[in-house]
Amino acid sequence: MKQVIQSRRTGKLALKDVPAPGVRAGHLLVRTKASLISAGTERMVVDFAKKSLASKAKARPDLVKKVLEKAKKEGLWNTWKAVMARLDEPLPLGYSAAGEVVAVGAGLEGEFRVGDRVAMAGAGIANHAELNAVPRNLVARIPDTVTDEEACYGTVGAIAMHAVRNMQVGLGDVVAVIGCGLVGQMAMRFLALAGARVVALDYAEDRLQLAQGLGVELALKPDADAARAVMDLSDGRGADAVLNAAATSSSEPLSLAADLARDRARIVMVGLTGTEFPYQTFMQKELNLTVSRSYGPGRYDPDFEGRGVKYPEGWVRWTETENLAEVLRLMVPTRASRLDVGLLTTHTFPIETAEKAYDLVTGGTERCLGVVLSYSGISDQADRTMTINAVARASSSGAGSCVIGMIGGGNFARAVLLPALKSDGAVRLKTLATARGVNAEHGADTFGFEVASSDPDSVFTDADINAVVIATRHDSHAALTAAGLRAGKSVFVEKPLALDLDQLNDVIAALNESTGFVQVGFNRRFAPQVAEMTAHFVKTKGPRVVTLRVNGGAIDGAHWTQSASEGGGRVLGEMCHFIDLARHLVGQRIESVDAQAATVAGGSGDDVAAHIRFVDGSLASIVYTALGDTALAKERIEMFAGGRAAVLDDFRTLTLVADGKSSERSATQNKGHAAQLAAFVAAVRDGTVAPIDEAELIETSTATIAVVESLRTGTRISV
Repeated sequence: MKQVIQSRRTGKLALKDVPAPGVRAGHLLVRTKASLISAGTERMVVDFAKKSLASKAKARPDLVKKVLEKAKKEGLWNTWKAVMARLDEPLPLGYSAAGEVVAVGAGLEGEFRVGDRVAMAGAGIANHAELNAVPRNLVARIPDTVTDEEACYGTVGAIAMHAVRNMQVGLGDVVAVIGCGLVGQMAMRFLALAGARVVALDYAEDRLQLAQGLGVELALKPDADAARAVMDLSDGRGADAVLNAAATSSSEPLSLAADLARDRARIVMVGLTGTEFPYQTFMQKELNLTVSRSYGPGRYDPDFEGRGVKYPEGWVRWTETENLAEVLRLMVPTRASRLDVGLLTTHTFPIETAEKAYDLVTGGTERCLGVVLSYSGISDQADRTMTINAVARASSSGAGSCVIGMIGGGNFARAVLLPALKSDGAVRLKTLATARGVNAEHGADTFGFEVASSDPDSVFTDADINAVVIATRHDSHAALTAAGLRAGKSVFVEKPLALDLDQLNDVIAALNESTGFVQVGFNRRFAPQVAEMTAHFVKTKGPRVVTLRVNGGAIDGAHWTQSASEGGGRVLGEMCHFIDLARHLVGQRIESVDAQAATVAGGSGDDVAAHIRFVDGSLASIVYTALGDTALAKERIEMFAGGRAAVLDDFRTLTLVADGKSSERSATQNKGHAAQLAAFVAAVRDGTVAPIDEAELIETSTATIAVVESLRTGTRISV
């Protein structure tokens, strides 16, 4: 299918053929009929992507701060690779579209049917693409008498509607709207429909003329006379509310808003402008400033948008979904007073000429407002798999080969796994499958895969592929691993292997009937300094004591890794690394685990002390915390046995102590990522045993799940 994308690094925009998405639970697969290019918002996105790296950093100091924090924890080189991988990710454009449902995901049966017409919302979701997979709470049905070309304005309308709701105005209120772009024009129409007396302000004469046709009482240029005109209209009081819908780096609109506003008025920002405000005026008038949250309640909430959670109507009546539906209702032509968005469309382009449409929007050579992309139609069964590099690597399939199909291509995969696989001449990279076809196409082209796909089954059913690499979100690891094993392939899966015992048992059952093996991405045991550490204790006898302290840093509770159903939390998702490392260092079977969590407001099991006992009497103590300052090294590992000791600081400095002597060895941080993949590839090619004993992997995974159970029950859990 065709989709408009932009390079985050260079800003280059292109219409590309990419694999079509598939429908999944809680989502609709929608064939796009029309999508809207919002001249203001999308120009800003496109212009930002075109900036140099230094200019991007200057524009987003918040992101620079995150990069610096990451560099403190993981080093400059690893951070640089992660940043470049992020910038290399293709950026899908578009966020307001309309189309026809072609497939209904599980859980939405009966609520929607194939053939329903819906408006779609969301950046990265309602894309300028022939097919889109959209979650339930980001769609609304289109009334029969509303056209697709009108309905594609729904999301922009929801932005304007939520801003109007934030103004809390009613009949007879005088409201000034600064900026007469798409959002401003639609907001003025909503205000007029609500009985407000609207004043439009903009420098563009054509936009002021358009505003006059939408029911405004005054259309003014924002000059020195504007405040006087508003005072005259309001009997000397000033505007009851002001909407800042302008788009400029200048703070002039905010200063103008203060001049126009009456005492204790509301000023709502929906456009992105400068934010330096005249304190004296704001203080004297006791003005209230609100920054409107895009489409409405639910926006930026991963539970509402991504997982379909509903808000109680008694508390949240107008969610982003309801705002979208109301915008569509107001478009119905038979209404005496309607929202006529046809007046806003200045240009229409077929999707095939999308690049010309963006040249118009970003070039500034011709006036435009609403620019609509039309779609002539695409088969309901658009290809989810496509050939990218027709000429394969020299390596062939069959005995002695390693032909890889990879599922998942997120930030970690692009920064760490894919570069290592690409540089391995012993591998044939056959298929890359990701949920978003645009990522699959770009990743396959960048790293040399022959095929790009949005369908994981394309990996499992390919007879050429004998090795599967899984780098998806945690909740899918076990099911994909089991599917790969049942297809007779060896599987490398990023940690964790499973989130609960049912998932783990499914993997075990698949492993028992498979000719392939499984390896989990426990990379630290492959680190060269860990190898030196184990060699230091190879001749010692008796129990060992290991302590592992992890200064993990805080992660927002809204992040997917913190979701119990999707990421499993940091014990399952990250502490598993250190349970495996303890198991490897001790070299004995785990007997039991006992864990306790710190009581921290807003915490989610991020601060845990776990005590592990091994069958030979060895002990391991793991302290994982998000409470520390990330300026401190992330990981410290200590080991004691047989009169010897060793300390490994952040995989950079190793101190070995024996016979009263101490030696220290420093090296560039290496946590074993490349070595673990090389071991996996070698085992596949040579037909040897798995690089990590599979029984040990099952044991480590069981022990990690037992840590969670210990936290729940407050008891020691036998493994």
